Amino acid sequence: MKAVLCKQFGPPESLVVEDLPSPKAGPGEAVVSVKAAGVNFPDVLVIQNKYQVKPQLPFSPGSEFAGVVKELGAGVTGVKPGDRVIGFSSHGAFAEEVKLEAAKLLPIPPGMDFTQASAFLLTYGTSYHALKNRVAIARGETLLVLGAAGGVGVAAIEIGKILGARVIAAASSDDKLAVCREHGADETINYAAEDLREGIKRATGGKGVDVIYDPVGGAYAEAALRSSSWRARYLVIGFAGGEIPKIPLNLPLLMERSIIGVYWGEWARRAPAEFAASLQELAAWFAQGKLKPHVSATYPLAQAARALRDMADRKVKGKVVLVTT
Repeated sequence: MKAVLCKQFGPPESLVVEDLPSPKAGPGEAVVSVKAAGVNFPDVLVIQNKYQVKPQLPFSPGSEFAGVVKELGAGVTGVKPGDRVIGFSSHGAFAEEVKLEAAKLLPIPPGMDFTQASAFLLTYGTSYHALKNRVAIARGETLLVLGAAGGVGVAAIEIGKILGARVIAAASSDDKLAVCREHGADETINYAAEDLREGIKRATGGKGVDVIYDPVGGAYAEAALRSSSWRARYLVIGFAGGEIPKIPLNLPLLMERSIIGVYWGEWARRAPAEFAASLQELAAWFAQGKLKPHVSATYPLAQAARALRDMADRKVKGKVVLVTT
């Protein structure tokens, strides 16, 4: 099988594609023939040794995929060879075949193709967990989504609308904001052309926002928090901007605001029943046409470095996906 390999930590251009022996499933494991693999910002960090998960070299990056079960190890139940599945792990998905714990495989929802499936789990799972479990956003509240044209941003817009929020999407260009409007954003702010705080003031009539969904970090974090309302909730999703913000703690104190961390992968491990229920609801929303994964480009496996470079340079709208056929 062919696999994208990180042999030394570095930029996307340092990755190589090589032929490797096909993996063999051990007890409790499965081998899946990968049809498509979603590209996510943490993949950019993992290959540079900048992420909390640190695989041993050499390894194949990639944390989510869709494919067909090829082989099962001893003791595996609930899945069989030939099943169409979604899988997630810390790494290993950028390959023609991947081995992982069979418990991390989920059936692809009816009507979803491999490309959509590979772009679904992490983004929609994260946004669901953030908005429904961590803040329980209420109907009529105002949600500000930063980096709103990215994968988790688009998912947050759609899920926010399903839960009854008024959604303000903020991004760095007009073409990105057009994508946000296509997915349901009520208001938009181009924070490359307009001061973010002034944009929030304009979009809320000076009232501020109730919930901030922030996968970007950097300078926009404090500006957004300062423009939030009494008892607003700020969701820490990630730091795609490259800088972890240092928030003055008087900001949550003076307005009784809350700063709330979101770690979807760890929650999925610790609360498997809640995790399974969330996936059932997400699958139902997809079947109802309420969720529409935005895949802006697909690349062959050999062009994984290009896909990761586009992600690192923040050129991606929605998701990009690697395909093996």
